[in-house]
Amino acid sequence: MLIAVITVSDRCARGEMTDTSGPAIQARVKEEWPGAEMRALLLEDNADAIAAALEELCAQDADLVLTAGGTGLGPRDRTPEATRRVIDREVPGLAEAMRAKGAERNPYAWLSRGVAGLRGRTLIVNLPGSRRGAEESWMAVAALVRHGMEIAGGGQRHP
Repeated sequence: MLIAVITVSDRCARGEMTDTSGPAIQARVKEEWPGAEMRALLLEDNADAIAAALEELCAQDADLVLTAGGTGLGPRDRTPEATRRVIDREVPGLAEAMRAKGAERNPYAWLSRGVAGLRGRTLIVNLPGSRRGAEESWMAVAALVRHGMEIAGGGQRHP
């Protein structure tokens, strides 16, 4: 199983800030799939670079790609647009579940524009960029993601 975590942040990519979201998400994912091969990438907020990285990971048969960052309303936040360029089918319930769970603690979670979808059998999920937001969002959908990956891979239809 191949799982990738892409942190999207201009400041982290330039070395002005330390990426805390990506490593936190990797640690959470390892709890769910301890034997998975993990890849980590750090990209600037650039839709073309994000889309290219997503396409490359899908071509390498990644099972799951999680992005952290670039989902807000900032002028350079383009992760959802890049993701939509790559996916074949959206899985809107994942993004809806993350926003609903996040809004229980922070009403600004409704402003997240993250999306989720499939390219072939690769599931791509956009998480918020803050460590807390990314972790809470992941925890809100981890079981759904596991089941969705089983179905996308041709497995059972119901738990």
